[in-house]
Amino acid sequence: MSFDRRTFLRTGVTGVAGVGLAGCSGNGGNGGNGGNGGNGGNGGNGGNGGGNGDGNGGGDDGSDGGSGGSDYPSQDIEMIVPWASGGGTDRTGRKLAELGSEEIDPSVFVSNVTGGTGSVGHREMANADPDGHVIGTLDITITQIEHMGIADINHEEFSPILQYNTDPAAITVSEDAEWDTIGDLVAAAEENPGEISISNAGTGGVWHIAAAGFAQEAGAEFEHVPYDGGNPAAQAVLGGEVDATAASAVEVRPLLDEGLKLLAVMSEEPLDWADAPTLQGEGIDWSFGAWRGLGAPLDVPQERLDFLEETFTAVYESEEFQSFMEEQGFGTVHRTSDEFADFMDEQYETMGTLIENLGLNE
Repeated sequence: MSFDRRTFLRTGVTGVAGVGLAGCSGNGGNGGNGGNGGNGGNGGNGGNGGGNGDGNGGGDDGSDGGSGGSDYPSQDIEMIVPWASGGGTDRTGRKLAELGSEEIDPSVFVSNVTGGTGSVGHREMANADPDGHVIGTLDITITQIEHMGIADINHEEFSPILQYNTDPAAITVSEDAEWDTIGDLVAAAEENPGEISISNAGTGGVWHIAAAGFAQEAGAEFEHVPYDGGNPAAQAVLGGEVDATAASAVEVRPLLDEGLKLLAVMSEEPLDWADAPTLQGEGIDWSFGAWRGLGAPLDVPQERLDFLEETFTAVYESEEFQSFMEEQGFGTVHRTSDEFADFMDEQYETMGTLIENLGLNE
């Protein structure tokens, strides 16, 4: 067995905090009586090995039986998260990795690869060896950033695994702020155009679009300030760097006891745990949110994609994952790989129209 070495970012916003192995090329098996795949015929022709036994011999192209191929996974699986540690994508991704490690031997670990409104991490995932040992989170930004001219990448460069989440955006300010309602904030912005700042998770990203749509519908002008993720964007309000944030309601929830207050959420119905109205309930006709799922590079063998979907579907359906999502306030939705692919196609078209209408592609 020979390994291709490449560096990866472990948890962190910038810099490389660890070096590990991600990607390997097998030399195949010895054919023979494979064991996991039953009577697998010729034992596969993958890698450099193979054999003509009547089991699971041979390579790593995923053509054999068992868990996506008799030698898969042959090393830890890296889950790339294109956002900073502590945000919603990071938190949910880490829970999937933790519980997935109980189903997969070896385990699953998270690498935070940030920058470019998620495009840096998405590009690293798309360019990874298509052997199934690198997967990653996909979120709504993958249907937006190409329309914004930020990066030449979209959802079609990935093999979807499943969707697991959807969450609304929110407008949040410091608990010491002079605004106690969303109406107060809008009135202040109308009196001081462009002087009130709203942070987001990156230019052209989901929370930027959420804030821009809110501003347009409210008839107010704000300064939009990008950060590398929802958690840094929310922390910027606590630190006094900006006046408000448009990060998701669930991302700011842990910070409500540390000095933030919700003014409004962008869902169609109020959230059970949030002491805040909807924008629509306050006369601003705007609702918007994000979604998250898992994907892999193109050309990963189908047997391995099937194995990953089955594994993470079991994780999604587990009591521990459902309890985590409910306790943390994350919304849950399940779409299969095929359904997720169709959904992203639809979102790509919708985001293109929305971004053009908001003038964010200029």
